[in-house]
Amino acid sequence: MSEIRVTSVVGENGGDRVGLTTGLTVGPLTGTTGIGATISHHGHAQFAGVCTATSFSGSGANLTGLSSGLAMADQWRLTTSTGNVPANSDTYITDNWSRVNSDGFGQLGTGMTQSTGIFTFPSTGIYLVHWHIETYASSNAMPRGMNRIYTTTDNSSYGFAANSNISLYTSGAYGSSDTFFQFDVTNTSTHKVRFLVYYQASGVQLVGDSGANKTSATFLRLGDT
Repeated sequence: MSEIRVTSVVGENGGDRVGLTTGLTVGPLTGTTGIGATISHHGHAQFAGVCTATSFSGSGANLTGLSSGLAMADQWRLTTSTGNVPANSDTYITDNWSRVNSDGFGQLGTGMTQSTGIFTFPSTGIYLVHWHIETYASSNAMPRGMNRIYTTTDNSSYGFAANSNISLYTSGAYGSSDTFFQFDVTNTSTHKVRFLVYYQASGVQLVGDSGANKTSATFLRLGDT
């Protein structure tokens, strides 16, 4: 049997090359749209540079080295009720915070840290902050209550970022509300978050519980900044 040994095959334009020295190397390719390539290999196929495709098909079960996208999820709760919040006054929630520890709780990645109600993010990124409150009117009706997320980008001055309202029309009533904010954390030393309430009545409490989420904060890292 005769054979022809070559190290490369070059097209007539001198630019399209198929290298055969070690395995099969193809590129760069030119031509009309619709031209495809099928590679069958007993080992690995490696591409140097950027590989761009308009679509992929088949199972991705064996792919490795890929990010899941959501890199961090953490949740904190108020472990005890606040007592009566001062009426008509901005009140930051500073005490009795604890990471959730209920059966089945799952923390993803490195979580948040907290000091006197100021939460610090573990890494830069875009985060969804969810502030859920349960409120109890211990002695008076409340025409309006505001539950707010405050953020800082200089580790000093905090600004009003998001708000939800609640009304409790009779003494002894319970209510809840949710507040959300998408926070672009570009510096973990300067970008922080805290939570505030403002109630237009006396005798109103935030409800806490050490065994279940009643007043709580959830933090999800959605992606890179």
